[in-house]
Amino acid sequence: MTFIEYKALSPADKVKYKVGEFFSQIPNKLSVFGKTIANFFKNLIAKIIAGFKGYGSRFANGDMATKISYIVMGFGNFTRGQVGKGLAFLAAEILYFIYMANFGLAYLNKFDTLGTVKTTQTINPDTGRPMSVYGDNSMLILLYGTLTILITFVLIGIYVANTKAAYEAELALKAGKKNLTLKEELADFLDGKYHVTMLSLPVLLISVFTILPLAFMILIAFTSYDGQHTPPGNLFTWVGLETFRNVFKVTEGASKGYTFVSLTKWTIIWAIFATFSNYLVGMILALMINKKSIKFKSLWRTMFVITVAVPQFVSLLLMNQMLQDDGVVNVILERMGMQPISFFNSTAFVARVTVIVINMWVGVPYTILQTTGILLNIPEDLYESARIDGATPVVQFFQITLPYMLFVTTPYLIQSFVGNINNFNVIYLLTDGGPSKNPNLYQAGETDLLVTWLFKLTMNSNDYNTAAAVGILVFIVCATLSLITFNLSKSSRNEEEFS
Repeated sequence: MTFIEYKALSPADKVKYKVGEFFSQIPNKLSVFGKTIANFFKNLIAKIIAGFKGYGSRFANGDMATKISYIVMGFGNFTRGQVGKGLAFLAAEILYFIYMANFGLAYLNKFDTLGTVKTTQTINPDTGRPMSVYGDNSMLILLYGTLTILITFVLIGIYVANTKAAYEAELALKAGKKNLTLKEELADFLDGKYHVTMLSLPVLLISVFTILPLAFMILIAFTSYDGQHTPPGNLFTWVGLETFRNVFKVTEGASKGYTFVSLTKWTIIWAIFATFSNYLVGMILALMINKKSIKFKSLWRTMFVITVAVPQFVSLLLMNQMLQDDGVVNVILERMGMQPISFFNSTAFVARVTVIVINMWVGVPYTILQTTGILLNIPEDLYESARIDGATPVVQFFQITLPYMLFVTTPYLIQSFVGNINNFNVIYLLTDGGPSKNPNLYQAGETDLLVTWLFKLTMNSNDYNTAAAVGILVFIVCATLSLITFNLSKSSRNEEEFS
């Protein structure tokens, strides 16, 4: 369709065309996304192969001190005057072997089975009372085994760096240069390598408190860790993709497969309505406040700032109490002679509409504050030209305001959409997932999102493996939607359009 043909369309037809164009590009973007992932792994493998080639060439071309460094870490640096550096490499190797001998190896040896010795009950010969003889703890084996594997990868990185440092020190001496002393290298970490110094502690903390728990939770999805296999009383083991198959298997009665499919549909519907209702209503209210004819602009903006200042969980708990069957709203309706409404306990439709509306009430003020600054930066000349051409306020909104806002706020919309998929507070504090009238839902109610279902799986039925699998699937969906949507937006394709 040409530009002139597009301009001749009615507003409704333009929306249909844009929506159709968006969905028609999704298969191509999925293909590009797949190729990007494939290229990433291809480049990663190429770098690993290149690293092995460099590793072999350094051993072949290095002298005896460099070759010994392949066994005794730091030897090449130690013999070439870099005593501190050599001792640091040697200390890393010694500490690793001490760790493995006294702790890590015991858990790594059982990592393939996650334990075989069960906890048993026996009689204490001294007291004559029953006592537990604890065997293997599958959870600790999985946790400490994962930790040992990560530490091993870190040691491999240090080991490769040791071979590079030894070879570089050898080449420097052959070229007649002087190797840096420990004091000079430490000074360099406060100058040329200051970024390394500043990033070291954050990277360490991220590794300990983010990467390790994340790896541990991902691995749980491939085990039988549930209510019947809870350590230390019971063992669990590896089950491969069985947990994922159960998540997608739809059977009669309360099944995980039916629940996952049903809640996925509602989660997507919820995320769409919760994101765009807040966005559009907030933008319209911001436009109304910014109109020249509106008085007391500061007062209206202050009111919304105060609304944002109130903690969200306080507002949600208050609304939960007000909308109960015997809450303030129903009491007022009864006194007015009207039929009370069961907002949270009647039907799924009523409960879902209620949470969407309340989410607008608590979310719109954020959108107003975020869009106000952007609206004030739209050039007034665009509106003046549009008014001269006879454009109505509605046309100005769809032709100027909305395109500009979408261009600037697309990253925010993506973040908001993903945030609503994982919006635990609104659902849990308002309805706790209810009403729970569908017998086919397993440990879930009609308004539960995948994230609140995941919480119930862990807290109510101890289905840790299923919860971990659901978490992985939610991440895949969120990451894929975010990447595709952003790459289809003008924010990614034409960054200079509104500059």
